[in-house]
Amino acid sequence: MEQTRRRYPIGIQTFSEIRRRECVYIDKTELIYDLVTSDKIYFLSRPRRFGKSLLVTTLEAYFSGRKELFRGLAMESLEKDWTEYPVLHFDFSGTKYFSTDDLSEQLDIQLSRLEEKYGKGEGEVTPAGRFGGIIRRAYEKTGRQVVFLVDEYDAPLLDSNSNPELQEKLRNMLRSFYSVVKMSDAMLRFVFITGISKFSQMSIFSELNSLQNISMKDRFSAICGITDRELKEQLRPDVEALAAKNGESYEEALEHLRRMYDGYHFSPECEDIYNPFSLLNALNNLDYDHYWFSSGTPTYLLDLLREYNFDIESLEEVEAMPEQFDVPTEKIINPLPVLYQSGYLTIKSYDPVYGIYTLAYPNEEVRLGFIRALIPYYVNDVNLKRNSFVIGVVSDLKKDDLAGCMNRITAFFASIPYDLENKTEKHYHTIFYLLFSMTGLYVESEVRSAVGRADVVIKTPTHIYVFELKVDGSAEDALRQIDSKGYLVPYTADGRKLVKVGVNFDSATRTVSEWKAVEE
Repeated sequence: MEQTRRRYPIGIQTFSEIRRRECVYIDKTELIYDLVTSDKIYFLSRPRRFGKSLLVTTLEAYFSGRKELFRGLAMESLEKDWTEYPVLHFDFSGTKYFSTDDLSEQLDIQLSRLEEKYGKGEGEVTPAGRFGGIIRRAYEKTGRQVVFLVDEYDAPLLDSNSNPELQEKLRNMLRSFYSVVKMSDAMLRFVFITGISKFSQMSIFSELNSLQNISMKDRFSAICGITDRELKEQLRPDVEALAAKNGESYEEALEHLRRMYDGYHFSPECEDIYNPFSLLNALNNLDYDHYWFSSGTPTYLLDLLREYNFDIESLEEVEAMPEQFDVPTEKIINPLPVLYQSGYLTIKSYDPVYGIYTLAYPNEEVRLGFIRALIPYYVNDVNLKRNSFVIGVVSDLKKDDLAGCMNRITAFFASIPYDLENKTEKHYHTIFYLLFSMTGLYVESEVRSAVGRADVVIKTPTHIYVFELKVDGSAEDALRQIDSKGYLVPYTADGRKLVKVGVNFDSATRTVSEWKAVEE
């Protein structure tokens, strides 16, 4: 008899609803108890769809004294008092912010809701004045300190990213609103602010001297998301069901899940963390799909990469100091912080001696989804043609039909309407890299050897292809560089057949003019 499947919180972000409907809940309450008993004012940034709203509503339930919701969880035994505090919960994700009126309206809606409960004082007109009055009356009426929770604090600023003038006005409005927190300090029990990025965090909360930013702290690194340990301990039956559906063993399914959805790290010693949205959808649907990208890649991020002519291939592995990627993004001079804070890059390793982090794509879902989103910015084709190309290239390389693959590449390049100035070797190289990466094959870019970097390396079960690309040169020149720089050396002990491929692009015809391959 088939085992009854568990209910997953797909589309449910509220802790009370998850518990009421008896959905799967990964118990984070021990960490939450540590958080609420350690300090007072916190800031946390995490990528979209990473459980921030669930965390905020869990805090709301805890501070509202709803002990019944925590039955069977770690918090039930940790908390002895279960004091009910007045909770002021603000969520800025409810609309798009294309004017100051949009923010004014949202503040008015949320303040009016709280004023129905705690009243409104005469002369309280501005959002800051009304907010301060609500805190004071909530404190006086209940005799208890107030809890202030903010979800998606940065939504107004992300929406106005392409309009600096509007963004500055919104920033000033928010700064005035949050300034109330400092003057109300004695009346506040706990403050928790969360969002996707550190966008303008320093200027908006500049008066909150005691604000603790826990975004990169080991201690709370797993407070959102699902760790590898939690997956094995709390979701084993679910993984077993996924494995059975896809003809895999339990261990094979674990490895498949790791490859697709694992790999996030938010601090130097952070455990492996899965994207919870993708993981739970995969377990619910019993399928390995690209769930995180179902709502698309933010346009502003793609615009940033194009505006700053960012080296797309460097995202496979980039070294950076914290001040290069974990910084406020008021004045963007590098897309790296946005890529990290949005979840397209994550920490892969940390060198404590030099204080250097290595960033890269967290997993295959993000890597492949992001590359597919980038393709339209480099080539102008419809999805049907692009998908047909991908299927063809994968089929050719699985059969080790390099000639068929290169014929497709040549035809594809010839169909792209380039801007005339895009004749650099880097431009052709980037498109070549994106096209191969889009196939989902194992592709490496600018792979280091002792004396240089191979342009593109593609690995199939039987072959390793090492490509070198030239513009207005010759395929022979490219092959000679592979030999002289020792690009094949790192793979000589691999056991697969090694093939070096020299490719030349003609900037006049804007496509591949010749290519040559030599099997070692």
